[in-house]
Amino acid sequence: MTRLLLLRIAAFLWVGILFAGTPAKAEDLRVDLELALAIDSSSSVDYGEFDLQVRGLAAAFRDPRVMAAIESGPLGKIAVTVIEWSSPEPQFQRVNLPWTLLDDAESIEAFAEDLDQMPRLQPGGGTAISRALYFAVRQFENNGFDGTRKVIDVSGDGEDNWQEPLEDARNHATAWGITINALAILNEAPDLDAYFRKRLIGGPGAFVITADDYEDFARAIREKLVREIGSPPIALADRPLSAGNAVGR
Repeated sequence: MTRLLLLRIAAFLWVGILFAGTPAKAEDLRVDLELALAIDSSSSVDYGEFDLQVRGLAAAFRDPRVMAAIESGPLGKIAVTVIEWSSPEPQFQRVNLPWTLLDDAESIEAFAEDLDQMPRLQPGGGTAISRALYFAVRQFENNGFDGTRKVIDVSGDGEDNWQEPLEDARNHATAWGITINALAILNEAPDLDAYFRKRLIGGPGAFVITADDYEDFARAIREKLVREIGSPPIALADRPLSAGNAVGR
């Protein structure tokens, strides 16, 4: 056996040893839906109103209809994160609850308990919905999940007051196959639902649901989640190779 052949065999064995000692990269977990819940934490939302949003979300996830919607999907599992948003500066968009897998009654109840205990991270600020969308899009990057659908669920009680076209942020999200739905809280802006329909929502099956005020939020978010989780649009737009390749702003 020649020296060159021996060297080649040795190199081959060494490469094999290196790869054997390196764990394989885990594949993203397939889920029916990746859902980013973006809730209003601006100055127009006092602490009592913020608490009504959080309690309403917790009650909604405990609702048997929401549980049934999650479990009835082809894969029977979704991933959810909760985002607070207000002013345009980066420190005013925060992940409050990280991406969490919901795939059975126990995981759903645990997530509802996390919502019950969720503190407010933002003391107030402006209403920069466009910045919230850019921030939300970035949360889909390398999150460990691969959803058949990706949705940003925006709840708010006012129009965007940042000097940046909201439509640009919407188009940025939808370009990566992300649908934007909205819950318009009408206590301060009675025509907010029309504004959200025109400038905010987008993507396959996008819709707006209204709440008369924060006391009505629990009912509205429950209806929204049932529709959002359990009724995917008949025809989905072409999905990009990976939303994780998006360059967030």
